[in-house]
Amino acid sequence: MFLSGWRWLGFLLLHTLVLAVTAKRARRNVLFIMADDLRTTLGCYGDPVVKSPNIDQLASKSQVFLNAYAQQAVCGPSRTSMLTSRRPDTTRLYDFNSYWRVHAGNYTTLPQYFKSRGYFTMSVGKIFHPGIASNHTDDFPYSWSVPAYHPPSFAYEKSKMCKGVDGKLHVNLLCAVNVTEQPGQTLPDLESTDEAVRLLRHRANDDTPFFLAVGFHKPHIPFRIPQEYLRLYPLDQMTLAPDPSVPKLLPRVAYNPWVDLRRRDDVQQLNVSFPYGPIPKDFQLRIRQHYFAAVSYMDAQVGRLLSALDELGLADNTMVVFSSDHGWSLGEHGEWAKYSNFDVSTRVPLMFYVPGVTAARSWPEEESTFPFIDVFSQSEHSFKTDRVIRNVVELVDVFPTVSYLAGLKAPAPCPDVSFKEELCTEGDNLAYTFRHRERGEDEEDIAFSQYPRPADTPQENSDLPDLKDIKIMGYSLRSWDYRYTLWLGFNSKTYEVNASDVHAGELYMLEDDPGQDNNLYNDNDHGLMMRKMGGLHQAVSLQKRMRLQLLYLTAGMKTSRRKNRLPGHWRNLDCSFAACRLKCAYARAADSTQHK
Repeated sequence: MFLSGWRWLGFLLLHTLVLAVTAKRARRNVLFIMADDLRTTLGCYGDPVVKSPNIDQLASKSQVFLNAYAQQAVCGPSRTSMLTSRRPDTTRLYDFNSYWRVHAGNYTTLPQYFKSRGYFTMSVGKIFHPGIASNHTDDFPYSWSVPAYHPPSFAYEKSKMCKGVDGKLHVNLLCAVNVTEQPGQTLPDLESTDEAVRLLRHRANDDTPFFLAVGFHKPHIPFRIPQEYLRLYPLDQMTLAPDPSVPKLLPRVAYNPWVDLRRRDDVQQLNVSFPYGPIPKDFQLRIRQHYFAAVSYMDAQVGRLLSALDELGLADNTMVVFSSDHGWSLGEHGEWAKYSNFDVSTRVPLMFYVPGVTAARSWPEEESTFPFIDVFSQSEHSFKTDRVIRNVVELVDVFPTVSYLAGLKAPAPCPDVSFKEELCTEGDNLAYTFRHRERGEDEEDIAFSQYPRPADTPQENSDLPDLKDIKIMGYSLRSWDYRYTLWLGFNSKTYEVNASDVHAGELYMLEDDPGQDNNLYNDNDHGLMMRKMGGLHQAVSLQKRMRLQLLYLTAGMKTSRRKNRLPGHWRNLDCSFAACRLKCAYARAADSTQHK
């Protein structure tokens, strides 16, 4: 009996030690990697042209979200939204000219949350948008344990660094350079990678968990990149966008006149008319070539960073998150850059490598987890990505998901009005998707994006209007099947949107029109719908209203396509089901306001 008691005590002690070790391991380090202006132009997203072997290798050991969307397709607002897990209407940042802690609310950021839980937090390169939007400090000391690092050579990014055909230096869009001729014989992303690797080495033997955020500047313009990357994309193999013309039914307010490109010396020499004049085709091909080359250059830096993580023995206890702040148009709809609500501007890559979850832990005798792949000297690589999520997610989902997967508690969902809440999330914790295989499309999943405009027609400041100039806000819902956008009157002084002041609308059925070129929105249909929904309580949020409107406007579209696939006696039932879904959704929205 006495011996059994000692054995029982020994078992309890062993069990306690196991739990302690497990808990310590559960608190994973985090390597948070952000690209700038990167659309889903990657091999792991099915792009047949771009060479991105290091990111593709990461994707093969990660869970990849195929349909992730930014909340606003411009750097400052998107980054602030993602890092606070609040939407632009909550951060009240639609331009680069305010600091959310002063302007809207003292919201806790993702790195700040980790710092408050004992992590050592570090920032390298572009994570927060620099300047007023992050209080000229990258939100230090709130978010970071040490001041953020910015590569010194970035100071030359807007200078005359690009050789033109005349042999002189210009401020060009296309700017492939000989790195040895650049100041310091380097470029910003090269410096950022060097610094990030140095920090990893410094933290490798420290017991304190770390959160290291690394923000690469490319493929953001100018395309100041090592010139050798152009060799990967011969100009005679480049093609134009599949839809290089402005769609006939595109509302004028929706058009992005890509003013930041027009200001570059080499683009100005083209004498392209404002706002719709197309860029000459030969120059379009060169833009696409340089963008793809910039992606491959950035991919190489990701490879250097991941291989260092591996060599330092950190790959088995460090979660890696890779994403971008928004996408970038490459001539689709006759547009360039971001600044719109289309998929090419709002859709971003998003993947999570979680050791022991998305990939088995490696052992000393096994090969490296992330060996560096030199795109120039090594043969073509093919990686298989087994863990993919096709349903729609948002960048506001990143904060709660990273927190939970790292071993922390995810922030609670925000109330409908959350300006006084310092810590909460307006996104969803996607951790459940790592445990359960996706069964198919979920029509309830919605991504909500928005973009401001100063007027109904394209202006010189349409791409990025200052807050005081915003008169219209384009709100856009992206579901599995549709993209639905309303351009609504907006009061920049009160931050109020007038849901009944509709300037224009867009509706795209993605099964038939994946490029979003055929606008199905009809003013008459919208007017009838608004009359039928006139009884909705004023407290119903704009998101819920637009969900209902989308259900109403599309109730017959999808069912009419299904009818041809069904036996005759099922067809009426299928239509009745669509009507029932609309009726139930309307009832839920009305019921939710009665219980506030």
